[in-house]
Amino acid sequence: MKNVLSAFGLSMILAISACTQTADYDLKRWPADADPGKVGLLLSERYLATPHKSSGDVSSLQPPTQIVYSEVCTWLGSIWFAEATGNSELLTKLQSRFEPLFDTITNLLPPPNHVDNNVFGSVPLEFYLINGEKKYLDLGLYYADTQWTLPEDAGPEEKAYADLGYTWQTRIWIDDMFMVTAVQSQAYRATGDIKYIDRAAGEMILYLDTIQLGNGLFYHAPYAHFTWGRGNGWMAAGMSEILRAMPVDHPDRPRIMEGYKKMMATLLIHQAEDGMWRQVIDDPEFWKETSSTAMFTYAMITGVKNGWLDEKTYGAAARKAWLSLVKYIDAEGNVTEVCEGTGTSDDRSHYMNRKRNTGDFHGQAPVLWCAAALLR
Repeated sequence: MKNVLSAFGLSMILAISACTQTADYDLKRWPADADPGKVGLLLSERYLATPHKSSGDVSSLQPPTQIVYSEVCTWLGSIWFAEATGNSELLTKLQSRFEPLFDTITNLLPPPNHVDNNVFGSVPLEFYLINGEKKYLDLGLYYADTQWTLPEDAGPEEKAYADLGYTWQTRIWIDDMFMVTAVQSQAYRATGDIKYIDRAAGEMILYLDTIQLGNGLFYHAPYAHFTWGRGNGWMAAGMSEILRAMPVDHPDRPRIMEGYKKMMATLLIHQAEDGMWRQVIDDPEFWKETSSTAMFTYAMITGVKNGWLDEKTYGAAARKAWLSLVKYIDAEGNVTEVCEGTGTSDDRSHYMNRKRNTGDFHGQAPVLWCAAALLR
């Protein structure tokens, strides 16, 4: 009888252990070193301790001339994280960093003359959604609207795109599909005016129809025939943002969802065994790169949490990626192995030999997005 009870007790322990074991696709329970609350706070505090920089490379000693897009994305990620955790103290600090842009350091406001500059508007629009202050709304909409306001000195190509209803800032680089969709989606969230989603959706479909490859990935540009990791990451995150913001019955939603799911499926194939993705996605000789991995992880977390992607398949991929990503964060909250800012090229060595930065805003930003998405 004693042996029977012992066997029964052992079977109960094993059953309870099986029930409490974290599934490989679980996006809620994490080991201490991968806790998104701890990781997000560490990176947010690192951001607040970093002065404005002249580039995404935080080691740069050049004085800033404007807020750069990679800092915008890091700022936005920090706000998202603070909102997801209900951290009002962090939100106050992040807004306090912004306030001088209304008076003492207005010279750092980016001119609204390039797709990378106009994404700045996404940050004041997010603050408006939190605090309801009109000055934040006005500043954010200024950047959203000038993205579609043809300047007097526009060139023939810019005029041609504007005449077709696209932003005059169109250039068919995959990076653009976060810079456009982020600010326009934010403007829609802030105003409820569907024109902002219509703009972003039309632009996204132009890029999908023009440069998405048959396997769902993207070349950096029509003449740069490499599936550069972070460039594809901007596209993945951009599709996630517009799908997260747009009405479920929007007529352009099915086309964007099709492009998104096609990309996600191929990313699964090219994910390394440890969960990372490479500097050039489909070339196994390239090094593992953090900013692209974080952007793809964000897109998959968002897809799983919104029911667009299969939980077990993509949750497992996202979990594996996050557990690997956190190993690339040092004790000071700096993400390592971040590809430096990268222009287009049709030369493989251009992508292979890019500088690998530590603490670069290009990498800090999407890791913060992931932390926020995991906690939403």
